[in-house]
Amino acid sequence: MLGNVIVGQSGGPTSVINSSLAGVFKTAKDRGANKVYGMLHGIKGLLDKQYVDLSEKIKTDIDIDLLKRTPSSYLGSCRYKLPEISDDRDTYEKIFEILKELNISYFFYIGGNDSMDTIKKLSDYALLVGSDIKFMGVPKTIDNDLAVTDHTPGFGSAAKFIAATMKEIIRDGLVYDYPTVTIVEIMGRNAGWLTAASALARGEDCEGVDLIYLPEKVFDIDHFLERVKEIASKVIAVSEGIKVMDGRYVFELSDHVEFVDAFGHKQLAGSAKFLANKVGSELGIKTRAIELSTLQRCAAHMTSRTDITEAFNVGGAAVKAAFEGETGKVVVLKRVSDDPYMCITETHDVHQIANIEK
Repeated sequence: MLGNVIVGQSGGPTSVINSSLAGVFKTAKDRGANKVYGMLHGIKGLLDKQYVDLSEKIKTDIDIDLLKRTPSSYLGSCRYKLPEISDDRDTYEKIFEILKELNISYFFYIGGNDSMDTIKKLSDYALLVGSDIKFMGVPKTIDNDLAVTDHTPGFGSAAKFIAATMKEIIRDGLVYDYPTVTIVEIMGRNAGWLTAASALARGEDCEGVDLIYLPEKVFDIDHFLERVKEIASKVIAVSEGIKVMDGRYVFELSDHVEFVDAFGHKQLAGSAKFLANKVGSELGIKTRAIELSTLQRCAAHMTSRTDITEAFNVGGAAVKAAFEGETGKVVVLKRVSDDPYMCITETHDVHQIANIEK
């Protein structure tokens, strides 16, 4: 092969995002890559010429195994939105000049919806200027909201953590002889996959959660309070992204400091606390609010082995596809069997995945 490899991580981390990084690194080295660079803090870091030679950091098979099981983003992350090509070609010229300086032939970006937007724009610009650099997206997001793919690496481990944690919270809620309500806030801006995973707590050893509220459904506060009154003690799972009829997030109904990222996403937090205060003041029931927050995406002690393996495989599959000439693609998981469970990797056009939520 000719040229070097560069890889970056973007968006919210997961407990297995570094397994994908390990998959990219090991497969690239096994296929003869001279250097594998890592962008520090994603595309934003690359624009500032912040990068490392990963061969100086990952030297042994033990290093690779440790990296696969290390939570969060080893290279650091960013939420940086590339401008439209027609609005700012200077930014793209700068990126491609840096890639030329590093003799980059293959560019890999590990991330979710917004990160795939970066791959889409960079591959489009490469086509526009006749660049031979191959651009590939490697999927990750605990939200599980990427289109086309059966599921995304990172989701399984987060779902496992949520299910196990809800079992423990349910047990805790049963110890008192007076009514109590526990409201657990779970990540998921517009897609309810993670909040729905709280249903996995139910089994022979556990009654399961009593109520689940997803962002895909309009949230009615009055109906919510009526449901809470029906059962004295309960555990309730709510998505951080639940909205009322007028389109406002529930957390926006309280006093809060608003933060909006580069992609226009509001920072979500506080729905459980608002609802807990509402239940306490209007129903007079002892209520506790719990935000799982970053715990659900960095709980390496409860990471799924299948998730680690699949995250590693999609990284390796991206390298294989790029070295064989593909560009402007995202690796996806295709389920071929439920019993026994089995998924294979394929590639799909990034234009049908970027900025689309499942």
